[in-house]
Amino acid sequence: MKAIIIGGGLGGLSTAVTLAKHGVDVKLFEKNDHFGGKMMPVEADGYHFDFGPNTITMPEVFKEVVRTGGLDPAQELPFVKLDTHTRNQFKDGTLVDFSTGRDVMKEQLSRLDPVAYKKYDSFLLEIERLFHLSERFFLHRTFSGWKDYLSPSLARSMTQVRPLQSMDRFFKKYFSNPHILQALNRYSTYVGSSPYKTPATFAMIAHLELNDGVYYVRGGNTKIAEAFVKAAENQGAALHTNARVTRIITRGKKATGVELENGEIEEADHVIVNGDLLKAVPELLAGEPRTHLSNQKIDSFDPSISAFVIMAGLDKKLNHLHHHHVIFSKDYQKEFKELKAGLYAEEPTIYIGTSSKTDPGLSPEGDNCFILVNAPPADNQTIEAEGYKELIYNQLADAGIPLRQHLRFEYMIGPKDIENKFGAYKGSLYGPSANNRMQAFMRPFNKSQDLNGLYFCGGSTHPGGGSPMVVLSGQNVANEILGRIIHIE
Repeated sequence: MKAIIIGGGLGGLSTAVTLAKHGVDVKLFEKNDHFGGKMMPVEADGYHFDFGPNTITMPEVFKEVVRTGGLDPAQELPFVKLDTHTRNQFKDGTLVDFSTGRDVMKEQLSRLDPVAYKKYDSFLLEIERLFHLSERFFLHRTFSGWKDYLSPSLARSMTQVRPLQSMDRFFKKYFSNPHILQALNRYSTYVGSSPYKTPATFAMIAHLELNDGVYYVRGGNTKIAEAFVKAAENQGAALHTNARVTRIITRGKKATGVELENGEIEEADHVIVNGDLLKAVPELLAGEPRTHLSNQKIDSFDPSISAFVIMAGLDKKLNHLHHHHVIFSKDYQKEFKELKAGLYAEEPTIYIGTSSKTDPGLSPEGDNCFILVNAPPADNQTIEAEGYKELIYNQLADAGIPLRQHLRFEYMIGPKDIENKFGAYKGSLYGPSANNRMQAFMRPFNKSQDLNGLYFCGGSTHPGGGSPMVVLSGQNVANEILGRIIHIE
């Protein structure tokens, strides 16, 4: 059996490892000069930056891929658990540190939200329940068509994961302090969406950070992609960088191979697209009839948010900056309304990831600040990048974080760059948003309904965005091809 994978992100690499492990002849083609997709290293002037993701959860998902590749996860992926992992900072000077330490959280709640202090244990149990239901019935299966949603067990579980309640309303059942609510609502951005519209099901993200843990890989999170490459090659997969696929070759109603930019033809029994299928499908199947994923259908999707990123290398280490540090806006609802309207927020919430706080060797001379602000999808809107950068620096200075005066290195990436570099539909980070229940739970299928032998993995398909989900999507597709998917009924 031969399989071709288009795209060497985490989903494509995990597909390659699993297929190659079971004897499939695997060739993977990546258009960029690095593997890992958005998990891209940036090295410059003595600084190392992970473009993304910066917050790692569910480490066992990554370890399993490395293990499948015949390698030792403990050696390849030296995970470090960050017990108190995220500082949340607010305009009035309030600080809330998120932690897996229950005592740490409850001490803060006793001061800031006494009612939530009493409810916190039941809150942790509920978000754990949401996660385990999703994990059992939703995360480890593929969806090839509407009939796959007719599973009785899946239907029962769907009714139990709060699909009709928004994330914001769910959190308000347990918390009343506006700052804590805002910090929890930020979890909706992990799927590129608004907390006022995202189903409460996704509050399971809070379980991953407050029960299970936030992790970092020593040497940079991009070590995950490096380990996946090593695992795939160890199992015999052939991986190629700087190899752009220009079209999927079809014969009748079947995908039979690909054509590369250099004109070479590669044939296969199965073709897997690891990338944003909303952008990849029209480009790779131009002229092919696509009844189930037409351009009109694609245009109907609400894309997830994008990002405006500054990678800033400083000439010193700022002691009050944490590994994960968030400076919140005054008005979160206004911020998401602006993003939905296609506007950059006048007062954005700012995330700063400084991995050198945990791993000083990554930038020995000063902090390596990865600064991310939510941005609207790239859809004809324009922003004067230098002006918006200065607005961000001004906000940080007002918050007591004077980055501008300590800059030694600076590199910016915006929505259009993300669209062009990573093939992301309108520069969105997570494919379709979760701003409505249809998109949240019924994402584009893992298997083409128009062509046999064509599959999809990555953040734009099931089970969704975020690096662990992307890895699972690759494994799920591989197991579907191998006939190893077992649906729990």
